[in-house]
Amino acid sequence: MQWYIKEFKELDTNEIYEILKLRSEVFIVEQQCVYQDIDGKDDSSYHLFALDKGMIAAYLRILEKGSSYNEISIGRVLIAKNYRGKGLGRELMLKAIDFIDNTIKEDAIRISAQEYLVKFYRDLGFDIVSDVYLEDGIPHIEMLYEKGNKADL
Repeated sequence: MQWYIKEFKELDTNEIYEILKLRSEVFIVEQQCVYQDIDGKDDSSYHLFALDKGMIAAYLRILEKGSSYNEISIGRVLIAKNYRGKGLGRELMLKAIDFIDNTIKEDAIRISAQEYLVKFYRDLGFDIVSDVYLEDGIPHIEMLYEKGNKADL
């Protein structure tokens, strides 16, 4: 498995196509959620993904401060169906946190997490900072990672 982190302008057309295809498969078809996935934020984001035999196995995007929140944020976190249950989600998030901490040099990360994933994100050092709310009909909760409160990773 090969890991990549690229700015939008560095992605080739095949990578963009595969990312958007997988996001559509997971968030729109699998979760039966009609929403505007192409939201104008991809071109100012970093895209972190793992390729295995030419297929994207894991993906997320890192959004700049001010794009969604006052802090850097992580969104569109997904693992392709055939790769779930193997710890890839944790590895993906740890790579994102490390990149934000050590390359971008930011101390805080805000996310809008699906409620059922709260324990997963808490184990990575994120704290709940909002009540549960509906986003596109799915229960979500805002969570915040602050470098000083880092979980034992």
